[in-house]
Amino acid sequence: MSDDIQQGDDPQGDTKQHMHVDSYERKWVMISIGFLVFFVIMITIAGLALGIQVPTDEGRVNPNTLEDALPWSEPGLREIVPGEEYEVYIVARRFSFDPREITVPKGAHVTFWATSADVQHGFALEGTNVNMMVIPGQVSKLAAQFDEPGEYDFICHEYCGLGHAVMYGTLTVES
Repeated sequence: MSDDIQQGDDPQGDTKQHMHVDSYERKWVMISIGFLVFFVIMITIAGLALGIQVPTDEGRVNPNTLEDALPWSEPGLREIVPGEEYEVYIVARRFSFDPREITVPKGAHVTFWATSADVQHGFALEGTNVNMMVIPGQVSKLAAQFDEPGEYDFICHEYCGLGHAVMYGTLTVES
């Protein structure tokens, strides 16, 4: 019988086996559990306190008929509440975004709706937490508030062909 397993008698007459865990191994198990708890706490803080969000799949659209379907046939900025709330409908195509330039006032809450007409693209608004996949047939949605005036470039972060490097645009926040 191994040194790590000890047998003892149960008062009812059953034999039990007791495992001995080395203190070094026990220490590493506890460290691993500590890391898991730490990561769960950090994810919770990122999601609740910092407002980091995951893009949501808001529905489906036929990428072959985008030209005929509103709002995708007329992409661009829509003012929902004057000076406060906006929606931007973005169509990604090889190798451009439509619209390529967007202007909103300082303090605006902007909801981005995006889809692709051809292949998989990405939409990352530099300097913000707006970053989503733009997939043909899927409508993605993310929201952000812009309290600092300036220019925020957006780029395609998924390689979509030889013209990928020229696929960018600008969001301007005016004071």
